[in-house]
Amino acid sequence: MSIKNLYIPKRSKPGEKGITVLAGDIGGTKTNLAFYQATENGLKALQSGRYPSAEYSSCTAILQQFLSDNNIPRPDRICLGVAGPVLNGKVELTNLNWSIDIHEVKNTMGVEAVFLLNDLESMAYGLAGLTEEDFITIHKGNENNAGNMAINAPGTGLGQAGIYWNGVNHFPFPTEGGHADFAPRTEVDFALLKFLQKEYGVVSWEKVVAGPAIVDIYRFLRDVQKMEEPTWLKDALEQEKNDSAVISGAAIEKKAPICVETMVLFVKYLARESSNLVLKMKATGGLFLGGGIPPKIAPLLLQPAFMEHYMDCDRMQHLLENIPIRIIKNDKTGLIGAAYYGAYLI
Repeated sequence: MSIKNLYIPKRSKPGEKGITVLAGDIGGTKTNLAFYQATENGLKALQSGRYPSAEYSSCTAILQQFLSDNNIPRPDRICLGVAGPVLNGKVELTNLNWSIDIHEVKNTMGVEAVFLLNDLESMAYGLAGLTEEDFITIHKGNENNAGNMAINAPGTGLGQAGIYWNGVNHFPFPTEGGHADFAPRTEVDFALLKFLQKEYGVVSWEKVVAGPAIVDIYRFLRDVQKMEEPTWLKDALEQEKNDSAVISGAAIEKKAPICVETMVLFVKYLARESSNLVLKMKATGGLFLGGGIPPKIAPLLLQPAFMEHYMDCDRMQHLLENIPIRIIKNDKTGLIGAAYYGAYLI
């Protein structure tokens, strides 16, 4: 199923009324917000902003700041994609010390129509608003395939979602699969598992496929495998706030063997868990790699190693080889999905 054929049905047509939606994509690192107006021709973005999540005490504090910064009137609806499991209108964010309650947002913002989505569910809805230019193709596969789809999205954490195909339409749904147990295979994998167990106890896939995991794999190679850490690299890691970006950047430029090996392992684990996710979802319609990391390490994911590890499964190679695999380049996909849901799906 090509992305151009992805269809998520609308339930309402608010374009005639010009309904406004304050949409948010709230993650552990950053919060993207935008103010949209729904028109007969689709969503129109009027204002947007990005805020560092950890610098604010609450979700509503950021929402109020955004409206104030841009002199925006009270929206008709608010829809937020949030990094955590939404249960009964409440969520405890997985990688941020926040809790969000729909009723609290309604009362604080003075808006009755408030909706919470898991951030990966929101990202899945957002696919309907993207074009081919918003993707990097890793593996073309069979674009005429129909069926379910899957999203594997490493960023601050590891988000995963499915998109169910009923034969006519697609229906996104969230999962918490990133917190399932990591499955080591090789001696190096088991050594890494033991290293991470000492620090975290339970070692999930998120502990080996996410931004912080890049730093942990690097420390494992340095401290356990005794790979050399160049002085310039040590200094760079001490000076920069985003260690994972320093490591992955050095790997892409092949500036330090320890960084290259860090990303060799990271790409392998991303490929293996992507294969697992596709098999569990029977995602014959396609696999999407979302989140903040895949677009930044695209040169590594386009090398043969990713597909080799992805295909290294138990007897299902004939299924995997036909599935299209794309990187989502558009970092506003979750925001678009939240706006789409708020405007058309309530």
